[in-house]
Amino acid sequence: MQGSCLCGTVRYEIDRLDAPITHCHCLTCQKAHAAAFASTAGVLRQHFRWLAGQQVLGSYESSPGKLRHFCTRCGSQLVAERTAQPHVIVRVATLDDDPGVSPQQHIWCSHDRPWLASDGQPHYAAWQPGRE
Repeated sequence: MQGSCLCGTVRYEIDRLDAPITHCHCLTCQKAHAAAFASTAGVLRQHFRWLAGQQVLGSYESSPGKLRHFCTRCGSQLVAERTAQPHVIVRVATLDDDPGVSPQQHIWCSHDRPWLASDGQPHYAAWQPGRE
């Protein structure tokens, strides 16, 4: 499977997901992704390869020992890692291919914000009716 950033400059390839897809609701993921949660999955280092754009990768330490790697051109968060661990944490939404599996869990839900509750809210396939 291949993945990429929003602008397409940074590309990577994985052989498979080695851990279940997890939706992380922690405050760090909310801030880093400007979203209610981030969908992640572990991939063993030997199953992960950068294909292009490594020269524009930026990184920062978001918590002690955890590096987040992103495209410096478009800002897409792509991968996080703790260098001592045997896997990287792929941001599943950056995959260009369907991983063929569904998320298995939500974690750090204690960090959910009150406005995140969506039960009973309408859902639309695209824009809401009346929006052009």
